[in-house]
Amino acid sequence: MNLKRIFGALLTLLGIGGLIYAAVLFVNASGGARDVKALIIYGMLGLLFFIAGISLVRTTKDES
Repeated sequence: MNLKRIFGALLTLLGIGGLIYAAVLFVNASGGARDVKALIIYGMLGLLFFIAGISLVRTTKDES
């Protein structure tokens, strides 16, 4: 088992979770400033984790 691939998969799953949570906040938003701030924070963190995880999985070579 490659530790980098496991970490990349974990980052990807965290990113997907963050993006789903941001989508739920977007659907349930009433337009308050706090809702918009939370939406931006969770959306950006989710996107960052997702991109980092995918790139880590893609660039790690299998050496078994």
